[in-house]
Amino acid sequence: MRKVSGLTTFVFLLTLLLAPMYTWAAPIDEVRQLVKEYYKGELQSNITELDSIESIVGQLDPYSTYFTKEEFERYTDSINNKPTGIGISIEEHEKGIQIVSTFDSAPAKEAGIEPGDIILSVDGNSTERMSVQQASSLITGKAGTKVNIEVLKITGKKQSYILTRKSFQVPVVSNEMLYGNVGYISINSFSEDGASLVIAAKERLAKKGATSYILDLRNNGGGYVNTAEELIGLFPNSPHAYMLMLKNQVGLVKSIPQKDLFPNNTKVLINGYSASASEMTAAALLDHKSATLYGQRTYGKGSMQSFYPLSDGSYLKLTVAEFAGPKGTVVNKTGVQPQVVTKEGMELEKAHLDTILESYPSYKRLSKLENVAQTKQFTVTFSEAVQLNKKEGIELIALGDTKKIPLKVEQKSTNQIKAIPTKLEKGAAYLLLIHPTFQSSKDIQMEQGAYVEVTVQQ
Repeated sequence: MRKVSGLTTFVFLLTLLLAPMYTWAAPIDEVRQLVKEYYKGELQSNITELDSIESIVGQLDPYSTYFTKEEFERYTDSINNKPTGIGISIEEHEKGIQIVSTFDSAPAKEAGIEPGDIILSVDGNSTERMSVQQASSLITGKAGTKVNIEVLKITGKKQSYILTRKSFQVPVVSNEMLYGNVGYISINSFSEDGASLVIAAKERLAKKGATSYILDLRNNGGGYVNTAEELIGLFPNSPHAYMLMLKNQVGLVKSIPQKDLFPNNTKVLINGYSASASEMTAAALLDHKSATLYGQRTYGKGSMQSFYPLSDGSYLKLTVAEFAGPKGTVVNKTGVQPQVVTKEGMELEKAHLDTILESYPSYKRLSKLENVAQTKQFTVTFSEAVQLNKKEGIELIALGDTKKIPLKVEQKSTNQIKAIPTKLEKGAAYLLLIHPTFQSSKDIQMEQGAYVEVTVQQ
């Protein structure tokens, strides 16, 4: 199951969004005053001597930037997953702009552009040292218009693409019922209505019988902080969302309590592209011990930005604070380390495996089978002769998926049972469950179940 992401990686601080509009003669004076009053960070020079907004912003951190009215509208559309463009999520890279993920049925994916590719130029404009906002403003545009991008492929080759922009909808929240009554909820961005969408997804899954949940924040670059506060409030024993460190003030910010909470055994998936509000959520759950994190260390963007409207209709996005976990877990420039570290791309499979096994605490773990062939057949050997009278005693489960794999079960010898699955998928992970339903030829019941983890060769 592939996870998609939003188009940006920045926190949007609602509590500070409605900052007053300054009404001086020139926006540059407004920018100077806002930086003086609210900016949290080191200034490289005296901004009173600088004569343009661009030069002032150039002295600030990478997440502070200036938007025209049109750029601001496109930015907010991207957070709410209503983009018009080529269908990519992007991140800054030393060589240009790196593609984090591509969206289904969007121009980039259809053209063969892949995650890990680096955009070197857009319509002839070099992307080296370009911010995500600047790149996004060049890449996005009206549906039906064309954009020319030069890409450094993950193979090391350069390739040019002429793509036609189009509108597409990326679902903010999606859900699916996995094997074992495990509800899977994927959050692609922290949109304004993100928490309510998660609640609705949880209710749908509960009606289908979900008793455990996996929440997916991989590749989620953040969004509205208020949404993170609401999402954290969906977990037990999570009274605070984060520690807020403004320019001259530090304090704890409460989560927003919700009614129907996730159970204590909920798993949350994160990776190196989980940023901002995703990291805020992960740090809170880690500090409160209200969920188990699976994956890899997160991106490390623990700063907050506020949008200030300027008198000419443009906007200044300014870093005004940093945040940490409610009990001090450092996020900025460090990231959140999960309790369960997994191989990249196997986060869901591991979380699903652990959730299933919670229902079988007494089962014995047998040696793992790694890199088996797609045509693998399984032979289960018992200590004495057994009777093949319950074929449901052996199950093969596709991890991270909804289904059981059909098995043909037959007697191989007096003390061996053979399980023959349909063709296995390349690179997939499975769980072979051997339930204690078999009886020996002397009518002695099998005492203990067992399980085997299986991975298939690429």
